[in-house]
Amino acid sequence: MIRRDFLKSMGLLAAGTAISEQVSPAKTVLGNMLPQDGDLNSIDLPIRSLRPNTDRQISVIIIGAGNRGRAYSKYAEMFPEAMKIVGVSDIRDNRLEYLSDKHGVAPEMRFGHYREVFASGRKLADAVVVSTPDDCHYEPCMKALELGYDVLLEKPVAQTEKECKAILAQSKKYGGIVAVCHVLRYSPYFIALRQMAQSGQIGDIVSIQHMEPIQYAHMAHSYVRGNWRSSKETTPIILAKSCHDLDILRWIIDKPCKSIVADGSLHLFKAENAPAGAPMKCTDGCPYESTCPYSAIDIYTRKKAHLGVFDLNGNRDPEVIMQRLLDPRYSSYARCVYHCDNDQPDHYVADMVFEGGETAAFSMEAFAPAGGRRTRIMGTVGYIEGDGSQFTLTDFRSGRKQVWNKKISDIPEYKGSGHGGGDLALVRDFVEAVASHDPGKLSSTIDVSIESHVMGFAAERSRKSGKKEKVNI
Repeated sequence: MIRRDFLKSMGLLAAGTAISEQVSPAKTVLGNMLPQDGDLNSIDLPIRSLRPNTDRQISVIIIGAGNRGRAYSKYAEMFPEAMKIVGVSDIRDNRLEYLSDKHGVAPEMRFGHYREVFASGRKLADAVVVSTPDDCHYEPCMKALELGYDVLLEKPVAQTEKECKAILAQSKKYGGIVAVCHVLRYSPYFIALRQMAQSGQIGDIVSIQHMEPIQYAHMAHSYVRGNWRSSKETTPIILAKSCHDLDILRWIIDKPCKSIVADGSLHLFKAENAPAGAPMKCTDGCPYESTCPYSAIDIYTRKKAHLGVFDLNGNRDPEVIMQRLLDPRYSSYARCVYHCDNDQPDHYVADMVFEGGETAAFSMEAFAPAGGRRTRIMGTVGYIEGDGSQFTLTDFRSGRKQVWNKKISDIPEYKGSGHGGGDLALVRDFVEAVASHDPGKLSSTIDVSIESHVMGFAAERSRKSGKKEKVNI
């Protein structure tokens, strides 16, 4: 069969049409199906309102009135008919009084240590939010479940695999709901990304590449100077920072992880890398302060980033911030990044194999100019690539591209909801779950949340041993 007759038989050339070698073969075959430059078809998936689907108000006690506790309590300000803050617990008086005053909490429901919340042995509300530091998750969650509370539990669930599994068992024993704050699951971006990955438009998912850029100043603030700098006092960084990402990979592939192998180390933030003559604190007249990207003075007083730890209550005056850096209560944040008691890796990689043979490659990177997860999903007939704000789906056969690029910040009720809208969407689903006592209202039950934590503990064992680890739930 000559070329002309072959093209006719395939319906790709009308009879009598001349063949021009100057025409692009792709354009000849696909014609107008290929998108023109900049001409992408929009993926229009509905974004659910933050308003809860319930006519019952639930009562909540906030345990830990720091950044995360304040973030979740905003929901009660937006929808007071659905959620009421009736108690607050925090060992810092200024945080305790600030959040209690904001929600009109009665004096007898203002607690210092979280043990005071449970001292009476009685249930004082429908639910508690446990947003304490990592090493203070296990005890209040276990006690709350014993007394009949439902629990919104900040991640990571606990410091050890044994404690995580004990919380799972406790929730089964007492029938309590435990919603883990894997907030990315509740953000419109990741909801849409998963929906398109599982829609069949890219065929079967074969593999995923996923990167979490922490952002250089965030790394210095949280994992070198800050509360999560020590894997022994809190949890390994794969859980303290990246259990979100393990959870997202498990959620998108929607199959159990069977094995994981990991590597990574602390490359930069250690004493042997300190410039000659660098003092212990940035505020001690460091000769490198004007050029160091990790300068505490620059990050906090000039860039005004990560100020939540200073209890400023909205005051962003550089002089006030500097006073906080000099205050012994906050001066750990003034330390030179090369003179801290940190041990968390600043780069971390992990490769996973799932039940159906699917693979995922994860990379956590401290040395990046900005955050925002990067994800590539490879399917048998298509491909998705996203940057945390928008993603593009490409169909192999047609070359057709579709894009999802909703601007969450343009939706009034989502303004102020962190993690791409996920913070308050999580609370909405938790409110509905507690009001109806139905954990099915949540995107993730405690069972699946514990599974992704087990992946993290296996990854850390692998990183330290240099061996592939099986993931045993």
